[in-house]
Amino acid sequence: MWATIRARVDDRLSDPVWWNDVLQLGKTVLAAVVAWVLAASVLDLPQPFLAPWSALLVVHATVYRTFSKGSQQVAATVVAVVLASAVGETVGLTTVSIALLLGVALVLGAVPWLGAEATTIATTGLVVLTTGFDSDVMLISRLLDTAIGVAVGLTVNALVWPPLRRHTAAKALDRVDDAVGELLVDMADGMARSGSVEDARAWVERTRDIDEDLDQAWALVRQAQESARMNPRRSARAMRDPQQWHDLLRRLEQSVAETRSLARTLGAQAHHSALDERFAERWIGLLRETGRAAVEADPATLVDVRRRLQEFSDDLRGTERSPQWAVYGALIINLRNIVDSLDEVAAANPIRGRPLRLGIPSRLGGVEER
Repeated sequence: MWATIRARVDDRLSDPVWWNDVLQLGKTVLAAVVAWVLAASVLDLPQPFLAPWSALLVVHATVYRTFSKGSQQVAATVVAVVLASAVGETVGLTTVSIALLLGVALVLGAVPWLGAEATTIATTGLVVLTTGFDSDVMLISRLLDTAIGVAVGLTVNALVWPPLRRHTAAKALDRVDDAVGELLVDMADGMARSGSVEDARAWVERTRDIDEDLDQAWALVRQAQESARMNPRRSARAMRDPQQWHDLLRRLEQSVAETRSLARTLGAQAHHSALDERFAERWIGLLRETGRAAVEADPATLVDVRRRLQEFSDDLRGTERSPQWAVYGALIINLRNIVDSLDEVAAANPIRGRPLRLGIPSRLGGVEER
């Protein structure tokens, strides 16, 4: 039991994605606390709660989004403060004023540039209206609170280890190619046991699940590209134009499509008749090796499989034609295309870079080698 717990903790401590999330959480707390200290202790503003509030709003997952979304949220907060002061001075703090404030704030949501911040305007305005609006000094204080929070949030997120989502995207790519490889191995094992139509349908469904993972990988690569914009870290340069990542994703798309076609061909064949034993034994072996090579990121094995697949195809040309000749050709072409799409993916792995070497110390003063 202790060994299991230790392994899980070591895996988590060595996971750069987890550390990135922890760091982002710490930066958000740091920005809010610093904003509060500046507003409450240094400048001694009367009600400095808007400073940490604004800091929390502008610390986003990427530096670019911090600036782009931060500018919207600054405008939304300023609008909310001014709106709350105007409504309070005109109507006072009543049920009517609260309804009027919320109504106007949500109407402002129709403005395209502020639409995503309608809730920010409403909630900030509500807080300002219910905690004080009765003087110009208070209005200026609110705006100064907001400016402090925004400035601190932007500074902390941009300068304190700015987030770069490269590892998250790389992990998503690894998950997809591992899933394709595991499916190919399972298909080979299933065919060795005389796979049924039901098996083929299950394989097709698994390719649809992999498609969902692939869509997520595309989204994470786009987020990683965004995280590199305005990011001063040296490692961000390669992610500003991630053509290699896009090429790998397109290859994975091709491998999933070919695997689905392969599963459907096997399902149709199972519905009519079994594959010839001489063909099946050799082809299933190549299919299994392809899947294992994908999981293990072994490009050399994939190159060897491609060579042996070509030899297999050449050997078939010299044999007597069979009624299943078209099926053989389809299966060989599908597998060849899968190998061609996965070889560059395997060669690029691990794209995420050097792993972290962190874990529970095996003895005082040292960390167990993993």
